[in-house]
Amino acid sequence: MDGFLPIDRRRRKTLKTAIGCVGVGLHSGRRVALTLRPAVAGTGIVFRRTDLGIDIPARFDRVVDTRLCTALVAEGAPQARIGTVEHVMAALAGSGITDAVLDLDGPEVPIMDGSAAPFLFLIDCAGTVSLEAPAPVIEVLRRVRVDEGEAFAELLPAQVPGFEATMQIEFPATAIGSQQVSLRLSPAAFRAGVADARTFTLAEDIARLRAAGLAQGGSLDNAIVVDGPLVLNPGGLRRPDEFVRHKLLDVVGDLALAGAALSARFIGHRSGHALNNKLLRALFADHGAWRMVDGEVPMDGVATRLPAAAAPAMA
Repeated sequence: MDGFLPIDRRRRKTLKTAIGCVGVGLHSGRRVALTLRPAVAGTGIVFRRTDLGIDIPARFDRVVDTRLCTALVAEGAPQARIGTVEHVMAALAGSGITDAVLDLDGPEVPIMDGSAAPFLFLIDCAGTVSLEAPAPVIEVLRRVRVDEGEAFAELLPAQVPGFEATMQIEFPATAIGSQQVSLRLSPAAFRAGVADARTFTLAEDIARLRAAGLAQGGSLDNAIVVDGPLVLNPGGLRRPDEFVRHKLLDVVGDLALAGAALSARFIGHRSGHALNNKLLRALFADHGAWRMVDGEVPMDGVATRLPAAAAPAMA
């Protein structure tokens, strides 16, 4: 995953300059400003709550909530929370960014259009620069699997160095039904086949979600809404299998919280944020299932990062 990265995939990478946007949080409904900033090698991806003055590393072990999004919390500071990190994490991974600081003045990353494409646009506008440090890679050595009812997610050793993913979903709504997609993820494949796939929900669930304090900022501008056989968005779908491609986008963003690029095969069946995080926890709990490889090893997967401070605890 220096991965899913570009030609200079052996090196860590950051932004050339800072760039920002303003949007609304999908679940909080709050206006929030996001600024992506360059960072020195070894920083990793760090979310900074500028309103609280607290940093939160983008790591799987900081995940505190997986209800319809992935949310992080600062250690020892439960008030410092960042929700819906998965889409911007996927964009950073797909662009090969290993080091950046993301300033937020609220508790949630703006949803934008419900995909990773707006964040890719910001990164393209800012530009990227390689750093004089090798990008680490996590090589999966043996199968790790987690289950939850009929759903499962697993990581297996890569047949060829890099990151491959197969995702399958099943929904009772006939507009969604059963869909499957398999991709060997590269920067081009992520951009062309995954990045613009939007989040989605069932019309029948909206009232329940809002009663639970979720989806307060949701609209047809930032989510696909399905009602049985109908897609309620005036523009329809961006592609027939947009639903499963968005689920794969979520996988990319959630697994980017590994802290370094994964060289592995991912297979998921009806998996979501909770299983994706559970999978990373299971992987790192089994010290014989993975090894850290120097960034000099050629890779072609998904950009993730491992802050130096986290390495000893995971070794």
